[in-house]
Amino acid sequence: MQVRFWGVRGSIAVSGASFLRTGGNTPCVELEAEGHRLILDGGTGLRSLGDAANGSPVDATMLFTHVHWDHIQGVPFFGPAYHPGSRLTLGGVRRPSGTIRDALAKQMQPPTFPVTLDEFNAQLDFLDLEEPQPVDIGPFKVTWCDLQHPDGVVAYRVQAGRRSVVFATDVEHGEDIDERLVRFAEGADLLIHDAQYTREEYEGRTGPARRGWGHSTWSDAVTVADRAGVDLLALYHHDPRRSDAEVDAIETLARARFPGAFAARESVPVGV
Repeated sequence: MQVRFWGVRGSIAVSGASFLRTGGNTPCVELEAEGHRLILDGGTGLRSLGDAANGSPVDATMLFTHVHWDHIQGVPFFGPAYHPGSRLTLGGVRRPSGTIRDALAKQMQPPTFPVTLDEFNAQLDFLDLEEPQPVDIGPFKVTWCDLQHPDGVVAYRVQAGRRSVVFATDVEHGEDIDERLVRFAEGADLLIHDAQYTREEYEGRTGPARRGWGHSTWSDAVTVADRAGVDLLALYHHDPRRSDAEVDAIETLARARFPGAFAARESVPVGV
């Protein structure tokens, strides 16, 4: 299974010389196996993924962890969605606020956006996940787990053959590690885990406390990876203020505790 990061930032996209090596787009991860494509989240990185198709149609399934803006704002700019030859399945967990279609349609309507979801030319199908049962998508077997985040979030575990990837962005552990995620990620080849904050930032020793904001520290990510016995850990959802040098420094600290840790960076493929 091939993993490619198209967006690795949290909260808001950034640009500038200090962010070039890590990348500035918000969350989007692409998994490929046996010629099939599965996309996780549709932040601004989704636009770059679409541009890479060079005007060709795309056949893919896109699953959303939740519908906060930084995870869906790339959808209106996904070029293949306007190609009549594209076939796209958009899926997510149904919430009391509505379905994934409801959320995507709301962000694409006046007065906040001039093009509606109905103007996509691609064949669109919608997948509402209501029970945490395995879903088969081509060669991928997908399961999901509810975790702690304002308005809700799910982690996805994607199995293709004997390989597995767990995508756990936007999870907040608080004072104790969420054992649901440890069990869910057990034995995975790759864990992609939220690492937006340092412990000092989370506790408010540098700036406002981030408790309740819905994100983890890099040390939380390392602890989950170690307890779950995963092979590789991708530190993900970097704070938009985090420069390349600061991401490098966190990566070094994480590797000292967990040798399989690395910072997720845009356009850097990872074989699993």
